[in-house]
Amino acid sequence: MIIDIHTHNTHAHHALINVEPGFTPVPGQLYSLAIHPWHATQAGANTIKQLQAQATLPQVKAIGETGLDKNHPSPECQTQLLLEHIALSEKLKKPLILHIVRTYNEIIQLSRQVNPTQPWIIHGFRGKPQLAAQLLSHGFYISLGEHYNPETARIIPSNRLLIETDESTASANALAAQHPAYDPTLPIRLFSIN
Repeated sequence: MIIDIHTHNTHAHHALINVEPGFTPVPGQLYSLAIHPWHATQAGANTIKQLQAQATLPQVKAIGETGLDKNHPSPECQTQLLLEHIALSEKLKKPLILHIVRTYNEIIQLSRQVNPTQPWIIHGFRGKPQLAAQLLSHGFYISLGEHYNPETARIIPSNRLLIETDESTASANALAAQHPAYDPTLPIRLFSIN
């Protein structure tokens, strides 16, 4: 059962471990795979091919974290890389985990243009309830970590709320216990894991 939707802890269990192309899968572990937007300018054709090949592995359950980040250079490279990840998510029928910093209008507009069939998950959301409501109205899922706006957590319905540890030392179970609306069976259905 997946409880933690996004972690960088390579020893985590019941979690999607975030990795980049070139990783070595460990038996029994589950992964989300992508080229982080901070690395967009360094992603060459070979890295993209490696991403495409490794994304087909059965242990890779999601594509991400990918996205748009205004705090880092080259928005054009980030956008092009994000489109590669979206195409992969759709082709492989795997959810997309998004790293979004100060680009929520852009990601909503892109979602409208693409009209994805796979879930798009905003990871590490710390925004206000109004922004969360806007994202929810456009079909996004929202993942909360150790730091979040408590007012926002109250408005996220259980079928759209996910939990993550990201780089926290807190356990996913401890974080999930903070959210009475959290239902650990929903991420299982989201990821079609039996």
